[in-house]
Amino acid sequence: MLAVVCVAQFMLILDVTVVNVALPDMAADLRLDRPTLTWVVTAYTLCFGGLMLLGGRLGDAFGARRTLAAGLALFTAASLVTGLAETAPTLLGGRIAQGVGAALLSPAALALVTTTFHGNERHKALGVWAAIGGTGSAAGVLLGGALTAGPGWQWVFYVNVPVGLALLAAVPALVPPRAPQPTRLDMPGALLVTAAAGALIYGLVKAGDTGWAAPATLLPLASAAALYTLFAAVERATHAPLMDLRMFTRRPVLAGAFLMLMATALLIAFFFLGSVYLQHARGLSPLRTGLVFLPVAVATGIGAHLASRLISSIGSRTTAVTGMAIAAAGTVPLTQLTADGSVYATFLPGLVVASLGLGAVFVTATTTALAMVEHHEAGLASAVVNTFHEVGGSIGVAVVSTIAATAIDGGIDGGIDHAIAAGTQGIAETTGFTDAFTVCALAAAASAATALALVPRGKPRMTGGPHVH
Repeated sequence: MLAVVCVAQFMLILDVTVVNVALPDMAADLRLDRPTLTWVVTAYTLCFGGLMLLGGRLGDAFGARRTLAAGLALFTAASLVTGLAETAPTLLGGRIAQGVGAALLSPAALALVTTTFHGNERHKALGVWAAIGGTGSAAGVLLGGALTAGPGWQWVFYVNVPVGLALLAAVPALVPPRAPQPTRLDMPGALLVTAAAGALIYGLVKAGDTGWAAPATLLPLASAAALYTLFAAVERATHAPLMDLRMFTRRPVLAGAFLMLMATALLIAFFFLGSVYLQHARGLSPLRTGLVFLPVAVATGIGAHLASRLISSIGSRTTAVTGMAIAAAGTVPLTQLTADGSVYATFLPGLVVASLGLGAVFVTATTTALAMVEHHEAGLASAVVNTFHEVGGSIGVAVVSTIAATAIDGGIDGGIDHAIAAGTQGIAETTGFTDAFTVCALAAAASAATALALVPRGKPRMTGGPHVH
């Protein structure tokens, strides 16, 4: 059972990063512009994060195994549709459906792990579950490069189909049924929070084309603010809220959510920016790009491992501040990128150092939110931090895509894909990339300062509750 749910979760995490290396080839084949390219990444994480809480409630209402199977079937079918896409609307529709399937699958899988195992066995099982996140990200960048360079970008989606079908066949035999629990479904809350996040992302992406002061940017941003306000009002009024907003009065949960939001936003932004820079501006092949990112993913895992040991000795606050400070320091060299400098002397070392720090922040976010609240609140805290994990990725990509709009559009529209195919260096403007990395460095530094004031003092105590991925 553990193998089945972990492989399923692995596919979901894989799909967050596997597409990044394939983006330039997708843009060339389907003639995608910068906003559409951004939505290829954000549509998935937006629906995954925005509907995850509803997915958890559906798992309670209909049974975890049934919800797991439904999410897996939808994700597998959507992967096939996305791979077959020949137009941008079909591609984005498939990514949205993948996100909905992931939102059903992931909470049900975690519920099965936490209810099937007990005592020390639960800690071991949750340890395996937590390790899936780092390995999924690492495998995503490498697999994305290998598949794009080999059979084509479509296979970053096709690869999910045989795995999904095998898992669907194994679920009835290996996954125990879990009795449904009477629960109310907060559909208005789910729709409002997802629509609000969608309006926010749309406004951020639109700013790259029309400017920050244009009505086309301000209107969706204002709509997002209004929808978030309405969501808060609905959650206070309903008897079974999708998200208990009182959790944000718990300082550890607020700190954990903030750290997870910023760490995910920065890391996924690095993958997005780096992939376009390496392939458009530097002319690297998809496979070489994936190999460049592999040490970055490994560094994230090492940072997480070191933090898991340091937190118990130096505390969450010191670990969080140090991690964000390291991330900021590692990003500084990336603000000096050129079109002809050494990738391995500047770009890669900076990104490895930054990712090492972010790996430490991921663990700190989880332990702060879950280990500093009461045991009976661990599930709610986990759901909150999980949501911020996915939404953070969407926001990070949207922001850096807008800041680097000139460089990304220049690479797509200027025929750089032909230079890449010929094996020569691209000539894309790098100023947009350096501006975006500068904002990332400033955001990491500001997050370090915020963590100093926000993260509680003291050393965490583990509750044994659910963990985020």
